[in-house]
Amino acid sequence: MKIRVAMVDDHELILQGLAMMLERSPYAEIVFKGHSAEGLRQRLQEVGADVLLLDIRMPDANGIDICRQLNKEMPELGVIALTNFEEMHYVRQMLQNGAKGYLLKNTDQETLLKAIEEVYFGRLYLDNQIQHSVVSEITFSRNRRKTAVQLTRREKEILQLIVEEHSNQQIADKLEISLRTVETHRFNLTQKLSVKNTAGLVKEAMRLGLV
Repeated sequence: MKIRVAMVDDHELILQGLAMMLERSPYAEIVFKGHSAEGLRQRLQEVGADVLLLDIRMPDANGIDICRQLNKEMPELGVIALTNFEEMHYVRQMLQNGAKGYLLKNTDQETLLKAIEEVYFGRLYLDNQIQHSVVSEITFSRNRRKTAVQLTRREKEILQLIVEEHSNQQIADKLEISLRTVETHRFNLTQKLSVKNTAGLVKEAMRLGLV
């Protein structure tokens, strides 16, 4: 088995370090090393790369945008983000735009080779440090959803009807309560979900899984 690996980073020392680690691998074959995004897609097609190690930040391009474009035009290519950025918004953006892996530049040889192999076989691979951050964010999000937004039974009923595009009067008639009571519940819902209007209320309710 030979995995054809391409790498793009604007720092020559990074490329040299990666090359040294990959040259010791019995199955990873370096087919391209580049310093910029210029002509990248064409070169990747010419060398038939299977996996691309892609820097997120380069002088001439944004790795996130490059990843999105490559994912559309070369969906068979496994893109692994290689970066110093640990922040979750970078991780989310890369994964949302088609990256199959996310590694920090201080990664070791074993982790690098494992990531390349996993991505080559169609599996997702995240640096251990990034995995911990993802789990922490998911846990925090779930806890926040459970504790920060507590709705009464009546509020849940009204929220569901709002999502179904019922007017205040229709809700009042359906639930056999006064119009003023509906308006009060609607106001309370906007306060609890920190939104300003019906559109925001519906969007946030769906995001939080409340309906």
